[in-house]
Amino acid sequence: MTDSIKKAAPSSNPPSSNPPSNNARSNNPPSKNAPVKGAAERKAPAKKATTKKTPTKKAPAKKTTAKKPGVRRVSAKTKAPSKWKKLWSFTWKIGLIGLVVVCSYGIYLDQIIARKFEGQKWHLPAQVFSRSMAIYPGAAINHPQLMSELKLLGYRKVANPRQVGEFSASSTKIELWRRPFLHPEGDQAAQRVMITFDSQGVSSVQRMSDKRQMAVFHLEPVLLDRILASGGEDRLFVPTEEMPQAIVDALILVEDRSFYEHHGVNPFAIARAAIVNITAGRTVQGGSTLTQQLAKNFFLTSERSIVRKIREALMAIIIDFRYSKDEILEAYLNEVYMGQDKSRGVHGMGLASQFYFGRPIAELTVSQQAFLIAAIKGPSYYNPWRSPERAQNRRDLVLRLLMEDDKLTVEQYKAAVESPIGLRDFNKSVHQKLPAFFAVVKNELRRRYGDSLLQQSGVKVYTTLDPMAQDAAEKAVVSTMKSLDERTKNVQVGMVVTDKYTDGIAAMVGDRVPSFDGFNRAVEIRRPIGSLVKPFVYATALQQGSKYNLASPVADKPITLQNGQGKTWSPQNVDKVFRDEVPLLTAFKNSMNVPTVNVGIEIGVDNVAKTMTSAGWSEAIPRYPSMLLGAINGSPYMVAQAYQTIANNGRYRPLTSITAVLDTNNQPLKVSRERATQGMEPATDYLVQYAMNQVVKNGTAKRLGQTFPNVDLAGKTGTSNDSRDSWFAGFDERNVAAIWVGQDDNSKTGLYGSSGAMAVYQAFLKQRPPLGLRMTPADGITQGYFDRTTGVAKQSDCDNVVAIPARIDSYQPIDNCGEERSWWQKIIN
Repeated sequence: MTDSIKKAAPSSNPPSSNPPSNNARSNNPPSKNAPVKGAAERKAPAKKATTKKTPTKKAPAKKTTAKKPGVRRVSAKTKAPSKWKKLWSFTWKIGLIGLVVVCSYGIYLDQIIARKFEGQKWHLPAQVFSRSMAIYPGAAINHPQLMSELKLLGYRKVANPRQVGEFSASSTKIELWRRPFLHPEGDQAAQRVMITFDSQGVSSVQRMSDKRQMAVFHLEPVLLDRILASGGEDRLFVPTEEMPQAIVDALILVEDRSFYEHHGVNPFAIARAAIVNITAGRTVQGGSTLTQQLAKNFFLTSERSIVRKIREALMAIIIDFRYSKDEILEAYLNEVYMGQDKSRGVHGMGLASQFYFGRPIAELTVSQQAFLIAAIKGPSYYNPWRSPERAQNRRDLVLRLLMEDDKLTVEQYKAAVESPIGLRDFNKSVHQKLPAFFAVVKNELRRRYGDSLLQQSGVKVYTTLDPMAQDAAEKAVVSTMKSLDERTKNVQVGMVVTDKYTDGIAAMVGDRVPSFDGFNRAVEIRRPIGSLVKPFVYATALQQGSKYNLASPVADKPITLQNGQGKTWSPQNVDKVFRDEVPLLTAFKNSMNVPTVNVGIEIGVDNVAKTMTSAGWSEAIPRYPSMLLGAINGSPYMVAQAYQTIANNGRYRPLTSITAVLDTNNQPLKVSRERATQGMEPATDYLVQYAMNQVVKNGTAKRLGQTFPNVDLAGKTGTSNDSRDSWFAGFDERNVAAIWVGQDDNSKTGLYGSSGAMAVYQAFLKQRPPLGLRMTPADGITQGYFDRTTGVAKQSDCDNVVAIPARIDSYQPIDNCGEERSWWQKIIN
């Protein structure tokens, strides 16, 4: 059985092509369960054979290979939509992210734009103005002075004024059509007036509209300069409603014809510019809108890149969406770069009008307005001073565009094209270079309002400076220093001019080169003032009416005194001569030293010091006898303060450089000034003025009187020891001046007060014709008559008498001319 089974087993299995791998296992001993597992063993090898042999069988492999192509075709059809889905899914997700990024960036840009447009668009520099000339009946303003002022302000002289900014003039009258302007006391409207003059100044001011006489009439102040807080941008803001229409029309025609149609960006203009530039092979045309240009000017740099252009376009769209076209125009017209004024960038049409033409934009001709638009394309390339022909051709193109668009008639176009551009004098700066005066202004602002005021935008500072006085002072300094160099090289100068009636600083020069910004000798020097102290010595004596008058004899005898260091001091007259006695007026006008010291010792050095302090001398005064001849250190500013009191009838009030300050919103800030006090009695002050007038007529300043023989002036010369310092102080009916001339190293100059400092004042009055002193006697003054020899008060009909004003309490004329009465006179009386 066993053998038969063994034989039958192989025959029952079909032949296999695979090697009998299981036969090797059959050689192993059978397990205990072999009879039970027989059937399983027959199945298990078959199962294993199927699993193992399937990959190697050729038939199944062929079948699998035959089926794979079919499977791939089905897979391609089912997977194709899956790729597009993935691509779409990726695309819209990226797009969504991009949209979020763009929106977020847009919101960010929108916030930047909103802060700029709805807040403070620009930091406007502080504007500093001159005094506003007040014209009223009796004002000490003559015809030539007003003519010069109008010329400085840019008014045009015509036969008959027809618009603001024009005037006509005869020998005694000026008809003026004043511009509107912002005054510290409120807006001043345009007004037409007739101003009439007489020998004393202004006699009447008549309003032409109703022929009424005006109590006071103000001219607009001169814009002296703008103080830049930071950066180099300079700007003068002009609202849209004040911008000439021709400016707006020309801007749109030249820069952006579709300004009112597009939404910040003009794709057609960009495409057109691209085609033109590609055709030309270079950049000849731009596609940016006005709004894009504004975005670039306001927020971006001039970098040329795709990123910047995209940002510019996005910002332009936001600006156009948020703001009206008029707001965009106003921003553009005040932001656009218009040229370079040395270190300052000129921005906006308002400032460009002043820079190129020296007048407000409202008064420009059509030709001038067209030039401003023409210059936008390239302010440097079309610089009218450097390239006049190129600038004119560009201007003519703008005018032609205006004509073609029916904004100008053919006649207007022809007239404009044939007219010159009308530029200002390039050699005359649009900024007043006033380093000495501006230093005083800044110090006063800092003292009153703190350091932050000038950092605020749009502040307006109204000062006391008189532009005509300043111009005259600068010319006088330059010409005199040049002539003095022939005698003494490189002498320096400090000069202060004040307004007699307002106590304001009218002019200031701190260096022989007036524009030099450095050591301010008008304020900062401290030098012995010499004989400039003498009016205060004699004022102290004349205050004692019972003892002194101008005719009182004073001792001119040798005197020896002890100074503060215990050393003896014996003053001498300049000519080394003693005259025993001289009238007080003679000692005053000839600036005699010994009589002055004798008077000063008698009345007391302390009393003289008190008089000076009451007159406004701001620093300590040494109480030594030598101070009676000017051993007091001071500056031209300090001298001007004290002499201002003399010129103003004895009233003292501190000098100032500021009259008003307006904040960003044109609201006035509080400007407190000390009230005036009476530094000298008016009667005494009148006598001092009279004596100073005699100094000019026939005293140490007689050369000045000879130059202006028909004008009453007051003055006093001063010279320190060894002619180291030359001084002069004087005044007419309008201004007080104090001048120092000397060397910075305190070396000898060889100059007296009359040959140095007075020469500057004389040149100043040649530039600025003086107004004669009115010399109205004060209360308590009478006309006295005194013996020429003895100074005894007598009656007017006595022999050998001189008429001299005197205080009533000091004028006690002797009876009968000092002679014994006859018997019949005794009977009559």
